[in-house]
Amino acid sequence: MSSSSASLFDKYFPENFTLETPRVTLRAMQPGDVKAFIPLCHDPESWKYFTKDLSNEEELKSWVETALEEKAEKRRMPFVITDKDTKEICGSSSYGNISFYDKRLEIGWSWLAPSYIGMGVNKQAKFALLSYAFEVMKMERVEAKTDVLNERSKAALLKIGMIPEGVLRSHMLMHSDRRRDSLYFSLLRSEWQERKKSFFAELV
Repeated sequence: MSSSSASLFDKYFPENFTLETPRVTLRAMQPGDVKAFIPLCHDPESWKYFTKDLSNEEELKSWVETALEEKAEKRRMPFVITDKDTKEICGSSSYGNISFYDKRLEIGWSWLAPSYIGMGVNKQAKFALLSYAFEVMKMERVEAKTDVLNERSKAALLKIGMIPEGVLRSHMLMHSDRRRDSLYFSLLRSEWQERKKSFFAELV
């Protein structure tokens, strides 16, 4: 990473950086968070469409270590999502594949504990991430991808206004040794204001 990109990473993600909405707080992931994640990740069915099976504690620890290593390399910003109503950690999401030169990043590596799925947490977290990317970081493109078989994830991305682009065949290796086809979605900065009003009216 160039020195200019590294300095931009530090500018946008200073120590103790957080994002907030009325419902959720997103803060930087820390090594100790793995202990809080363990009871949230015990159901193997939750990871059917995830690249790693985080119900396995060793896999979970490795996943957190990788996230923190990529943060140290200034390639990814991993967050812990906290529900402000219950004060409980309920999941994680990240900015990744960050290219300041291209003004592009990906929102992904996202998961929620089963008890928080369908409770509105995902929408609020994604609003915080999209708003910061477009309005503060001035990114031109935000992308996301999911397993083409994952109907819940596809519906969730459509629900926040992301636009489907196409399928990358045999794109990723899953923990079950299945080759995954990935469906890409994106939003452009020129589309954000309209999408924000249409899909996040209650938060604007």
